[in-house]
Amino acid sequence: MLVIENLTKSYGNKKAVDDLSLHIKPGEIYGFIGHNGAGKTTTLRNIAGVLNFDKGRILINGCSIAEQPLECKKNLAYIPDNPDLYDFMTGIKYLNFIADIFGIPANERQEAIRKYGDLFELTKNLADPIATYSHGMKQKLALISALIHQPSLILMDEPFVGLDPKSSHGLKKLMREHCDRGGAIFFSTHVLEVAEKLCDKVAIIKNGRLVKEGTMEEVKGDDSLEEVFLELEDFNA
Repeated sequence: MLVIENLTKSYGNKKAVDDLSLHIKPGEIYGFIGHNGAGKTTTLRNIAGVLNFDKGRILINGCSIAEQPLECKKNLAYIPDNPDLYDFMTGIKYLNFIADIFGIPANERQEAIRKYGDLFELTKNLADPIATYSHGMKQKLALISALIHQPSLILMDEPFVGLDPKSSHGLKKLMREHCDRGGAIFFSTHVLEVAEKLCDKVAIIKNGRLVKEGTMEEVKGDDSLEEVFLELEDFNA
């Protein structure tokens, strides 16, 4: 599904991502853990094709994001930590705009918008301008726009920030259902308790370099994910 090989991205003399290699398979919810500035967001933007990278290779369903970006983007959705939406649009116009880009038939988009709008309790606000939305509402709209075209790979940067408990619960359920259908999810989070319960695999990154990865049980052993993370970050648990 997603193959990252020797990914390197620098800003000036600083390596934000340093020789990173990961493999996310169909059916996996893969957590990406690290402190602020560790390189998580840069990695996700490289995968999504938002940022160019210096070295390495990124393949999505066998296609190179550098060489075949449009083909890759047909099969992925990227939800940033701070969704940058078109504030002049209403929520429903934005969702129809996204559906148009991906060529989703009218009946399919209506069903999907209704399903996800109800799940995230946003249906009643879809006629309102996005400029009036709170951060949490924008996050919900971004999630709906990502889900309506049924991508095989979903990338999410801190997806639970700004969501109320009910929406967070619904998102976790959707993530599991998506992967049970053969999709894959690669997401960053600081909510380690959620990652521990939700993820099949996890990778911990520090200063741009991978320091530990594997199944949740392989990474944490008899400890909690929080204890392992703090130990790797040179803090006292």
